[in-house]
Amino acid sequence: MAFKFGFDLESLEDYMGNNLRLFISFTVGLLVFVGLIALSVFFIAVQGKEEVMVPDVLGKNLAQALLDLQGKELYPRIQMRSEGEEEGIVLEQNPEPGTLVKAERRINLVISQGMALDKMGNYLGKNINDIRLEIQSFNSRSDMAITIREPFMYQYSAETAGTVLQQNPPPGSDLTGSTPLELVVSRGQENTRHTVPNLTGLTFTDAIARLGQLKIGFTFTMREGSGDGNSGTVISQNPEGGTEIGSGEKVTVNIIAPAPDAGEAAGLFRYNLPANPYPLPLTVEVELPNGNRQGLVSTSHSGGEFSIPYKLPSGSVIILLLVDREIYRQTVRAPIER
Repeated sequence: MAFKFGFDLESLEDYMGNNLRLFISFTVGLLVFVGLIALSVFFIAVQGKEEVMVPDVLGKNLAQALLDLQGKELYPRIQMRSEGEEEGIVLEQNPEPGTLVKAERRINLVISQGMALDKMGNYLGKNINDIRLEIQSFNSRSDMAITIREPFMYQYSAETAGTVLQQNPPPGSDLTGSTPLELVVSRGQENTRHTVPNLTGLTFTDAIARLGQLKIGFTFTMREGSGDGNSGTVISQNPEGGTEIGSGEKVTVNIIAPAPDAGEAAGLFRYNLPANPYPLPLTVEVELPNGNRQGLVSTSHSGGEFSIPYKLPSGSVIILLLVDREIYRQTVRAPIER
């Protein structure tokens, strides 16, 4: 029996060509499929992140800022800067508060390292009362000392009264031992005028509200009532209603003494405020015997005698705040019956 060991070369070439094309097609298809899967995963990962609103962390300490960002699934990128008297406070943030961003976004934070202990701070644009506290804090931490030279030089300007316009030595100057600091402070706008409202016939509470709305300084005087039912009402004022006064001038209001009910105290709360060349924000609050606290008036006052009538539950505490800082408090009590 004879066997034929020959083969058809043309058939073999066709077979190999078909398999090669099949292999190339399979490989290309596999690469395209893997690419599509990768793109799908990428877009799902990017588009699937929830949009969140950037919280406002300006002015907060770093620990609280990090907690606020963590609650929104945001992460900080921190930069330090020598500024301010307190360390670890957020000075700047980017993006701004309220911006919508994807979760896991980096939020740039600039954090205060506190004042450099051998350099003069930058006090321009700050309120003089805040600067006093800032320098007091600096002196307690540094071997150097800054002393504010008084009286200040005052200048009328569009800046809010009490704002520092100029300083000498300038910010960043080297400190050597005890360094005097000279400041030019804004007195406010020269042409600021107020028209005095007509208060006659109003109750003292309404008169206080009107003066507080206009930010006009005031002081009250009081005379005993005659039992004619007009207790607690305004009987005269100086200047009269309709008069124009400057921002540092005050209105004197004369009332009939309020008549207290049972369990109430009534009278005139008085305090002599330090003189100031421009009006300062002044607030009077009351803490009631039940612990609740409420405002009586917010106004401006340039110093000197300040008085305000009251009719309150016995045991109430009247609290006087100047530039948002408590300077005096007084407990009022009904007279003891004998």
